[in-house]
Amino acid sequence: MARHEKSSQSPDSEEFRHQPGADYYDPDIAGANGEFDELGVVCPSHTTERRLMAKIDMRVIPVLSILYLLAFLDRTNIANAAVYGLSTDLGLPSGSNQYNTALTIFFVPYILFEIPSNIFLKRLRPHLWLSLCMLLFGIVTICQGLVRNYSGLLATRFFLGLAETGMFPGSFYLIGMWYKRSEAQKRYSFFFSSTTLAGAFGGLLAAAIGNMNGVRGYLAWRWIFILEGVVTCVVAIIFFFLIPDFPEDAKWLTEDERAYIKARLRVDQGRSAAERQIKFRDITTIFKDYKIFVGGFMYFGLIVPAYGYAFFAPGIIKSYGYSAIQTQLHSVPPWAAAFGFAMLVAFFSDKLKHRFLFTLFPIAVSITGFAILLSVHTNHNLEYAALFLVTCGTYGAMPVVVCWFTQNLGGHHRRAVGTAWQIGFGNIGGIIATYAFLSKDAPQYKPGYGICIGFICLSALSCIVYFVSVVMQNRNRDRAPRDLGVTEWDKTEKGDMSPDYRYQL
Repeated sequence: MARHEKSSQSPDSEEFRHQPGADYYDPDIAGANGEFDELGVVCPSHTTERRLMAKIDMRVIPVLSILYLLAFLDRTNIANAAVYGLSTDLGLPSGSNQYNTALTIFFVPYILFEIPSNIFLKRLRPHLWLSLCMLLFGIVTICQGLVRNYSGLLATRFFLGLAETGMFPGSFYLIGMWYKRSEAQKRYSFFFSSTTLAGAFGGLLAAAIGNMNGVRGYLAWRWIFILEGVVTCVVAIIFFFLIPDFPEDAKWLTEDERAYIKARLRVDQGRSAAERQIKFRDITTIFKDYKIFVGGFMYFGLIVPAYGYAFFAPGIIKSYGYSAIQTQLHSVPPWAAAFGFAMLVAFFSDKLKHRFLFTLFPIAVSITGFAILLSVHTNHNLEYAALFLVTCGTYGAMPVVVCWFTQNLGGHHRRAVGTAWQIGFGNIGGIIATYAFLSKDAPQYKPGYGICIGFICLSALSCIVYFVSVVMQNRNRDRAPRDLGVTEWDKTEKGDMSPDYRYQL
């Protein structure tokens, strides 16, 4: 009797279908003339799948990409500021690790509040939570340009990490709730590659702002923070009205379009359980799956070289003999090349509907670049060329790793917590990166390059373990009996742990 009562509340019951916000799709709502997509779901008759996805792309991807571009720019522009004398002006002793400590403190709140941030995102809705966080880190960035001593720099870096904690996992989680697994990589890579665009724009802006040195009594490094912070604040206010919410809350879609989007995702990924709030037991249940920890190490291994380059590339390039402004300009091409390479990797990954090999190939490219930097110290042209391999490989692999793991998490609960965990745990690598390149090791930075190679290899090994794990689980589920007495409600709660779910390879 108890089992009958439970199944009557399943997502296929009449009562559930008419609950507000229920994740249910009635194919009749699309009309008799609607076209079928590749999953066999009827598209609304007034549009096509391609036109509808283009509409969603224009609303979701550009806004979130600009949001994260500004977030990454505000977090890494301290590297550009350092070239213009930040350490000297604030009295940081030469040869000390105070600058590295200022970089490190950013990651403390950034790591600790990843999972709580995604929970707030789901409860408060993305347009409110993300725009609020964006406004806050814009204000903190402005304050960073007004600090007078080392203590002030530490304080602003801490609060910057706190304000930015929800940007990356929240945006990745939100994108994952709009797209099928087979079509997500191009979108993820475009979004993620906003980091490379931020690096390129950061170098160009820093070169231009360098000419403002002394304006209003402020040195150029202060203007970098102030101007870029002001831009972030203005954009945050505008984005309050533009940041999309989840498909079930999207007022800019018609009722049948919302129903279609939810249906195609349900067929591809399973039911989302969007109507139920995340509880503490959901979090503990998720961490019983060992693949969650493997996914964390996949990202963790790439974060060390990624932040190692982002924070120290201007200093490395300056050691090749360039002036301050020339250094900023020479930092642009490697970032621009990384954007093009990442999009190329994403295109073929989506076209072939495969992820694993598209993690290993960029990783191999990155290892090659770091190997050159580790062994060559007299040929600056070759060293500069190696920076292209480092950025292309590292920033080409990272979006594939995150997309692969995120899109293999079924349902709102597992995806919200799992994405935040991967990003939060992975960013511990940012702490390691800030101490990998010490001033005493300049200009060869052999320990830093060696550390980066070691952690990239860790990421490659983790990708192999994850691949073997999902292959084995898919095969075991293929062999298992089809009727295991699991209700549709149970499948919804289990997400990707449901016996009907198949992982993408």
